[in-house]
This record gives sequence, C-alpha cells and structure tokens, in this order.
Amino acid sequence: MARLAAQLYTLRDYTATPEGFDDALRACHAIGYEGVQLSAVGCMNGEKPAVDAARAREMLDAQGLECCATHRPWTRLTQNLQEEIEFHLTLRCDYVAIGGIGGDYGEEPESYRRFLRDARPVIDGLKAAGISFGFHNHAHEFIRNPETGRPNYDILIEEGGSDLMLEIDTYWVQHGGVDPAGLLRRCAGRVPVIHVKDKEVVAKDGPVMAPVGEGNLDWDAILAAGEESGVEWYVVEQDVCRRDPFDCLNSSYEFLAGRLG
Repeated sequence: MARLAAQLYTLRDYTATPEGFDDALRACHAIGYEGVQLSAVGCMNGEKPAVDAARAREMLDAQGLECCATHRPWTRLTQNLQEEIEFHLTLRCDYVAIGGIGGDYGEEPESYRRFLRDARPVIDGLKAAGISFGFHNHAHEFIRNPETGRPNYDILIEEGGSDLMLEIDTYWVQHGGVDPAGLLRRCAGRVPVIHVKDKEVVAKDGPVMAPVGEGNLDWDAILAAGEESGVEWYVVEQDVCRRDPFDCLNSSYEFLAGRLG
C-alpha cells in the first residue's frame, strides 16, 4: 500500500536550525506521516552543515520517519557523485531527484536531450548503489514546441529510459494543462514517488496552491491512477501556504489517509 510523506520544502522557513528541523520532524510524525522528503532543509546545507546525514538519520529514527526521497543540486550529482551516494546510503534513502532542468540547459528539445546524455553516468552510478534518480516537473516542461507540436516532457518519457524516474507533481501537471491521472498511467513503473498538492480558485487571486482535497483536482482519478502505476509514496508539498503550513500538511494528510485506507 502506498504511504504518505511530507515534503520539507513546505516547512523550509522552520528548518534553518537543528532545533527547528527537529521540531518539524516531530510535527510531521504527530500528524501521522511515515516519511519526509529532505529538500531546502537549511541546517543541512553548506560545506559544514549543522546537521549532517548521520545526525539527520538519528533525528529521523527518533521520530520513526523514513527519508523517502531528497532533492539535491544537479552540480553535486554530476561533480560529487560518490559523496552524494554516501550521503544517501547514510540516510538509508534510495531515491534522489532534481527540482527540474537547470544550469545552462535551455528549453529547446536538444537541451533536454543533452541533459539526458549528461544524466546517464549519474543514473548508472546511483543505480549501482541501489539508488534511483528522478526528475521533478513544473509547468514549463509541457510547453508545446512550435516546430514539433510536442512538449519537452515527451522527450523525458520516451528517450529517458526506464531508469529515469519521473517525480510527477500533480499541481504543476494540471497547471500545464495536462491530466495528472493520464500522465501517471503513461509513466507507469517510473513513478514510485510523486508530489501531491491541490489547485484552488480563490476570488480575486485566481488559481492558488491548496492542501490536498481543498481544490479542484480529481483525486479519485489521481489516486486510482497512482495505484495502477506503482506509486509507493505520495509526498505532500505546498510551495505557498495561505495559512499555517503545519495546518496545511495536516489537512492534506487527513484527506489522503481517509482515501488510501
């Protein structure tokens, strides 16, 4: 059965210190989450972080939480791959993703193909250590190329190979005009970890990010597609919260837990 995790990017304003990080983990455990994704955890950043991987593992263990995934800088993965492997093995985390194509890559199809070529040794090195590599989308990957009429995301799906995992973000997929349930089915077997957040229409503000179940996404269809496609972790993320982020994480958890059984 799929499990629920909290993406700590949601709580990035609270994790700058070890104490804040620990409090955030306690709160996630108290809500009921079984895991977290480590992303934008301030006290773990820098050359001499206040919390290294070993200490983070101890803090996670104390709360009975798993690190189901991370987001790591692309340059770290390309230039310091062995260190990144050791980092993830210490965390007992078998999934690392990047937050999207960046660096000097552009938005042309050839840029995505160059990224895939550059990613191959990273994917192979991680796989040899038992770690999967994923790509997290936003909306711009679904812009249709004027020459081909197809979005660059098709290149990731069709040319990335089965070892390229796709960390589908439901909000951004919907924002890009694509059906999240249909995309999950299309990427079946390559979506062990996905991000879930809702899209709500608010008077005067228009569409905004919302806790899962408080917006207009079709969660019955998304969760059914997730089960069919092999989703193992639903990671709740909300980049922008219009109220207390801990309350948002709690609302999402209650909605999803009630449907995942």
